Amino acid sequence: MTERPHLAVIGAGPAGLAAAAAAAAHGVRVTLLDSAAQAGGQFYRQPAADLNARRPQALHHRWRTWERLRDSLARHVEAGHTTHVTDHHVWFVERRSDHFTVHALVGAAQVDPVEVRADAVLLATGGYEKVLPFPGWTLPGVLTVGGAQAMLKGSLAVSGRTAVVAGTGPLLLPVAIGLAAAGVDVAALVESADPKAFLRRTRALAAQPGKVAEGAQYAAQILRHRVKLLARHTVVEAHGDERLEAVTVAALDTDGRIRPGTERRLACDTLAVGHGMLPHTDLAETLGCRLEGLAVHVDDEQRTDVPGVWAAGEATGIGGADLALAEGHIAGRSAAVRLTGAVPDPRGWATAAKSRTRLREFSAALDSVYMPPACWTDLVTDDTLVCRCEEVTGGAIREAVTGLGAGDVRTVKLMTRAGMGWCQGRMCGPAVAGLAGCELTPSRRPFARPVPLGVLARAGEAEDDEHR
Repeated sequence: MTERPHLAVIGAGPAGLAAAAAAAAHGVRVTLLDSAAQAGGQFYRQPAADLNARRPQALHHRWRTWERLRDSLARHVEAGHTTHVTDHHVWFVERRSDHFTVHALVGAAQVDPVEVRADAVLLATGGYEKVLPFPGWTLPGVLTVGGAQAMLKGSLAVSGRTAVVAGTGPLLLPVAIGLAAAGVDVAALVESADPKAFLRRTRALAAQPGKVAEGAQYAAQILRHRVKLLARHTVVEAHGDERLEAVTVAALDTDGRIRPGTERRLACDTLAVGHGMLPHTDLAETLGCRLEGLAVHVDDEQRTDVPGVWAAGEATGIGGADLALAEGHIAGRSAAVRLTGAVPDPRGWATAAKSRTRLREFSAALDSVYMPPACWTDLVTDDTLVCRCEEVTGGAIREAVTGLGAGDVRTVKLMTRAGMGWCQGRMCGPAVAGLAGCELTPSRRPFARPVPLGVLARAGEAEDDEHR
């Protein structure tokens, strides 16, 4: 019997799960690698098993979709068509003449190497949060909205009793509701976008009535939990000595700048703040995949311009779980067709393709509304830490630009060390670009995460026969 061709899917969020299921169902052997202990990604993050959560569905949106994904993965694993490996932190994908080698570090310590050989690779690496600094943002008690959501979903924990949820983007609503449902007093939902802007995007909204209904449900829950909505507002500063004690918020004018005299102080011990997400493209970049802006470029079949490499989900552009599912399904089917040599049948993913088109238009409409306020760089004082890893301040970055002539993120990095720390600029990159007045461009790093020198020295000796 001919052995099934082998596809390595990196990332077990919505896109990766949909892709793995589609590929396995159409004649491909799949290895699904993920850094988490359980499948689901951030969107379907599950509570730790030892917490014995009785109703984890209460923390999730579209639980039935997750159940279908989970059960499909279990069936393919049981049938021997899919191998799901957890706690595998992929740091490099090597393209060879006749196959790909996926290099990963196993376990929480991330020191034990493993190499998985595959005929093709599908990148479903997701995205990460865009962080914009302001005075006091490094205080204990200040965290990202994604971090607050991860705490709640993964550990059933909250960081305090009184919270302010601030920034911009659709993620603010479920986080505010989740915290309120968990017993946190949400003092305010501070959204910098203008709700009236949606009136100019009626075409894209009308094409997604389910999304509009979902937004209406969120709005109803905000009212039910008596969360004060401050639209066209932003956080100016966080206050506290040992930890967060209060935040100052202010109204924005039509140009996105602070309206003098509108500042107000809100007592809180938690600030969950977020300004959207960015695609995670490190592995795609090391493979030489073409990028469009900050996202991986793909064709109608979710193929990158590197033969044998597909990409789906947030890595190809931030668009949410539904779009990731559609793209993952298309990518998985396409990979199966190309690897098995079957005759392509576009009807096989016609529904997903139509959904993908509508959801991309909807995401573009949201992106045009949910934008950080134009004034955010004005709030960054010279004493505000911008790069936490290397303790580089806003003043140091401005001096590099105005005093030393730096005109791009890389030059600022060389002059100030901003972005040279553990996160390699993922946290501070957008802020550095904003303060430098330049576009944020991809940083072509040789590896997707820090790797012990001993692992590099032994690379090529740890190929995992089990997952070949």
